[in-house]
Amino acid sequence: MKGVLQLKKDKAIVVFSGGQDSTTCLFWALEQFQEVIAVTFDYNQRHIAEIECAKNIAKELGVKHHILDMSLLNQLAPNALTRDEIEVKDGENGGSLPSTFVPGRNLLFMSFAGVLASQVGAKHIVTGVCETDFSGYPDCRDVFVKSLNVTLNLSMDQQFVIHTPLMWLNKAETWKLADDLGAFDFVREKTLTCYNGIVADGCGECPACKLRKNGFDNYLKDRKGQ
Repeated sequence: MKGVLQLKKDKAIVVFSGGQDSTTCLFWALEQFQEVIAVTFDYNQRHIAEIECAKNIAKELGVKHHILDMSLLNQLAPNALTRDEIEVKDGENGGSLPSTFVPGRNLLFMSFAGVLASQVGAKHIVTGVCETDFSGYPDCRDVFVKSLNVTLNLSMDQQFVIHTPLMWLNKAETWKLADDLGAFDFVREKTLTCYNGIVADGCGECPACKLRKNGFDNYLKDRKGQ
């Protein structure tokens, strides 16, 4: 409790996509910090619905929201999230990355979040990356985040703290966190995780939807058994 009260004096930037994970982190940040600012990155992702979803959530929660143009990333790193002609699929045989991996995305997003944090006087940056259910993305690993935290601090001579509330949680535990924050129904009904751009429960077929539903079902089983 003492730690929470201390952080309540501070300001935080939340890297925010409007999906399950980042929305759960947004609710977490609202509990932890006095002021929370959300930042969403427009890299010409396949579904503009993602940005609209993030806008709507930020507005409903009364959170100041920045949308930053990152369209250069689309040009440099074509992938299934930015190109209709590229199929959404998992990595094969554990030796290749999923087609949805965007090289450099979290590196750039977190760096620009750090620049924004510096401009608005925020010392805390919150992101929903997770190593437990990370889909094979190397830039969701704890070692990457810790390394980047040091680099950001050195590059701007600041003392940022990057928070990763979901780092060691599986999807069932992420649903539990949302429930503990009083945001279970909100996250289920208003977030967009689906690679096919369908809000809430999504298409049910893409890798993101399957991961989300599996975690949801497992959490409900645990909750009923309590």
